[in-house]
Amino acid sequence: MSIIETKIATDIESYLREHENKQLLRFITCGSVDDGKSTLIGRLLHDSKMIFEDQLAAIKKDSKKSVDGEFDLSLLVDGLQSEREQGITIDVAYRYFTTDKRKFIIADTPGHEEYTRNMATGASTADLAIILIDARHGIGTQTKRHSFIAKLLEIKHVVVAINKMDLVGFSQEVYEEISRDYLAFAKELGLSKDIRLIPLSALKGDNVVDRSLKSPWYKGDTLLHVLENIEIANDRDLVNFRLPVQYVNRANLDFRGFCGTISSGIIEVGDSITVLPSNKSSKVKEIVTYDGSLEYAYAQQAITLILEDEIDISRGDVLVKSDELPDSGDTFDVNIVWMSEEPLKKQKEYFIKRASILSVGTIESFYYKTDVNTLERQSASTLNLNEIAHAKLELQSSIAYDSYSKNKAMGSFIIIDRITNNTVGAGMIVQKSQDALKPNKASEFPEFEVELNALIRKHFPHWQSREIF
Repeated sequence: MSIIETKIATDIESYLREHENKQLLRFITCGSVDDGKSTLIGRLLHDSKMIFEDQLAAIKKDSKKSVDGEFDLSLLVDGLQSEREQGITIDVAYRYFTTDKRKFIIADTPGHEEYTRNMATGASTADLAIILIDARHGIGTQTKRHSFIAKLLEIKHVVVAINKMDLVGFSQEVYEEISRDYLAFAKELGLSKDIRLIPLSALKGDNVVDRSLKSPWYKGDTLLHVLENIEIANDRDLVNFRLPVQYVNRANLDFRGFCGTISSGIIEVGDSITVLPSNKSSKVKEIVTYDGSLEYAYAQQAITLILEDEIDISRGDVLVKSDELPDSGDTFDVNIVWMSEEPLKKQKEYFIKRASILSVGTIESFYYKTDVNTLERQSASTLNLNEIAHAKLELQSSIAYDSYSKNKAMGSFIIIDRITNNTVGAGMIVQKSQDALKPNKASEFPEFEVELNALIRKHFPHWQSREIF
C-alpha cells in the first residue's frame, strides 16, 4: 500500500471512529397538518450541508410549487407518491444526519388525525419532541393531541417551534401570546418541565440553523443549537441493570453467552446477577462485545454476558443485578394506544409482547378513555382506531417489569392479534393493578368479619389456619 493510500485509509478510520463516539439524539417533529414539519427537517438537512448534490437536483426537479424562488424542501422527507400528491405526511419518515457535536435520527410524524397511531410509533423511541405551531393560527387541536401523546410516552424534552413567523412579520406580540397559551396548557397537562419556545421560519431558514436578524427581540438559541447541546445523558436509568435476553450464543462447546442490548443500568465483571423468571443466580465472568471484552458496560450497549455457572437461560428471560430486582406480576394498570381498524374487545385474548417475552393476555376492563382533543376522560366499553385508554391488563403468566416512566424497555409492550399476527396496539405499564394489590375482595362489613374470624379461631382450633372471610 502506498503512502497516499495509507493516509487515506487512516483518515477514513479516524473519521468513522470520531462519528462512532458521538452521542445520538433521537427526536420527532409533530403538529397540525401544514404546520411545516417536513419543510423544517428539509431546512435542517439543507442548512447543515447534509444533502448530496444529486438529492438537491432531484428535489428541484420534483418541486411543483415555488415561493419566492424557494424549492420545496419537504420533498426530502415526504417520499410517498400519495404524500406528494396531497401535500401531507402519512407514514413516519426517518432521516439521519450528523454535525460536529452530535448524531441525529429524525422521525417526521404525520399531523393528520387519521394517522395518530403513526405519530405514537415515531414518539416511542424519541428523546425530544419538536412540536410545530403555525404562528398565524396558534395552538390547535393537533397541537394538544401530540402534546398529550408526548406526555403519555414520557418524552423528557420539548421544543415548541413557532413556525411561519415570516407571515406575521416576526411579531414579538404573536410569539409571546402563543408562548403564554402553550405554557399554560403544558402546566395543565403536566408536560415536561424542559420546554423551549423558538420563533422561526422553516421556509426561509430563520432561527433554524442560523440566527435571524428579523427577530432581534429573541434572545434564545437557534433550533440546531438546542438540538446539539441539550443534555440527555441523565434521562437514562443507570441504576437498575436490565438485560432482556435476545439470543443464546453457543459458538462452540466451551462458549455459552447471553446476548442483548442493555436497557438500563451498568454491569461489571464479578457482579452477581439473577435470571428472571427462574430466580437462579450466578456471577458475570466476562462481558464480550464485537470490539473485544470489557470490564463494564452500560445502557444502550449491545453485549454478550458469560456467566460463571451453567444456568438454563432462554430468549425472553431478563438478567438483572441480584440487589436490583424489579417487581413482578400478572395484572397491570396500563395505557393503551389502539392501532387497528378492528376495535379492541374486552376479554379477547391477544399476544402481549414485552421486549423479547411473548405472553397471552386480555383487557379485563377499561378505567376510562381520553378524548385527546379536550383531555376529557370518558367511560369506555371498547377502543377504536387511534383512541387512547387507561385499562386493566391481565396476563396468563407472571412477568418481571418496571413501570414505563422508570424503564421504557421493561415497561412497554405491543398487542398482537393471535389470528392475523398483526400488531394492533401499543401499551405502557403504569403500575401493578390496584385490584391485584388487595389481598381479598373489599368487604361491606370489615369490622364484623374480623370479629367473626377471631371467634371461629377461638372455638374451632382445627380451623386456625383458615379464615371464613
